[in-house]
Amino acid sequence: MSKRRTVGSACARAMASSWSFKLLLVLLSIVSLASFFPALPALSSPRSHHSKSEGGDRGFWIADDKFWKDGQPFQIIGGDLHYFRVVPQYWKDRLLRAKALGLNTIQTYVPWNLHEPSPEKWVFDGMADIESFLRLAQELGFLVMLRAGPYICGEWDLGGFPAWLLNIEPALKLRSSDPSFLRLVDKWWGVLLPKILPLLYNKGGPIIMVQVENEFGSYGDDQPYLRHLVALARRYLGNEIILYTTDGGSRDLLDKGTIRGEEVYSAVDFSTGDDPWPIFQLQKKYNSRGKSPPLIAEFYTGWLTHWGERIAETDANFTAAALEKILSLNASAVLYMAHGGTNFGFFSGANTGDNETDYKADLTSYDYDAPIKESGDVENLKFEALRNVSQKYSRGSLPPFPSNNERTRYGPVKVSKVSSLLELLHVLRDPMGVIERDQPVPMESIGQLYGFLLYTSEYSQKKTGSIISIPKVHDRAQVFIQCSLNDNERSLRFIGAIERWSNRELAVPYIKCSSNVSVLVLVENMGRLNYGPYIHDRKVHSLIDGNAFW
Repeated sequence: MSKRRTVGSACARAMASSWSFKLLLVLLSIVSLASFFPALPALSSPRSHHSKSEGGDRGFWIADDKFWKDGQPFQIIGGDLHYFRVVPQYWKDRLLRAKALGLNTIQTYVPWNLHEPSPEKWVFDGMADIESFLRLAQELGFLVMLRAGPYICGEWDLGGFPAWLLNIEPALKLRSSDPSFLRLVDKWWGVLLPKILPLLYNKGGPIIMVQVENEFGSYGDDQPYLRHLVALARRYLGNEIILYTTDGGSRDLLDKGTIRGEEVYSAVDFSTGDDPWPIFQLQKKYNSRGKSPPLIAEFYTGWLTHWGERIAETDANFTAAALEKILSLNASAVLYMAHGGTNFGFFSGANTGDNETDYKADLTSYDYDAPIKESGDVENLKFEALRNVSQKYSRGSLPPFPSNNERTRYGPVKVSKVSSLLELLHVLRDPMGVIERDQPVPMESIGQLYGFLLYTSEYSQKKTGSIISIPKVHDRAQVFIQCSLNDNERSLRFIGAIERWSNRELAVPYIKCSSNVSVLVLVENMGRLNYGPYIHDRKVHSLIDGNAFW
């Protein structure tokens, strides 16, 4: 989703001659996420966006500025519910609650980094079992709009791209027609899309539409890239499935993000409460005549929250009134989000403002102030208000209003300290856990894609103390000093933190040591940027000329 709520995302010099820099990187162990998540053909034009099954009247297509399902006009009342933000044990529960909200369609992203965590290591089980999720959605009576990427944004680490892409040299130009980047996209979609093919609506499955890229007009202007994705999708999925793009409802964004003609349907999104009519009229200019059913593919039910901010909340009645205004025009809408869920592991993303130092990391929670809360609770004003609206435009009666899930009391949980992180250095300092370099290197370059990295070095101190300054930290560095790496952890002294968004110098006090002083910089990856021009977000701390002190 776009970050635009309107129409839419150590400077140092060594003064002591005895200072020498030799970087020691200690890879800090983290729980493996794998255990948690157990030449193209030319473009061809689909027949009037007509996705009809091979054996009867079943089909989903566009004609007369309407969606048609099995020969009848169809209004999409959908919602985003992402399989990778809900543990599989709760998929059915959350989908049933979406059904009770009055939704007939589920929209979900497909994050590339979940399914290919390392090159050609494919993961499609556990939380990554997208096929089981889609079949379950169909069993419960939903249609599906699939947002296949390869870029998804979505407040997800690196916008869904695998972080190992950042280690490729020369650097890839993400979201572009860079041939090296496209070869990797081809390989990824060559695995994903054949799995999706039997789940298309015209094949008997639930998928009625497949999105290409995501809000590209907010990022760049590269028609060859978009057309390559379309050709690739057609190669694997055929000519019958509706391909679509989603962009902010303004002329400049639609100019760059849409693909003119009948090949791809152009949907829009805009801020909740905006007058939908002129935006839907503008949408028509980017679709073929008669092929522009009005659709807001992201109707914001709430908003995202960054660390340090108040939890985002939006008014229930205002949101419901905005939805009714759209549906009353016989337009379709997809709630973003119907249920937000959780950014498990290290997968939460981040955003920036005008420059990359204006860094804002997303919360682990992706509650989004959605009508179905992160916990699954629905006994709230927003769920009730949106359900009342969807009921008015649904063809049948809705399921009974569900109740909140019951809670269990576990009682007090006693914990005791076993060890601190830095007490484990002697365990981690083995040939497999230590890398020596003359300069700091990004965590991606050594295969440590998430979590923390510990940089260590030594310096010859002055009795007047020193200053440490690190000009570029991605994203937060805690600085410690001690006389020797072999000293007991209790001798460590915490100096302070240097942060990407408020970079500052740190005063380093004099400590009496028989030799050089060791400095330890523990760098935390708080989430890679998922939106905007600085998306090539490698995690590192950098020094100039190998110097950090004066």
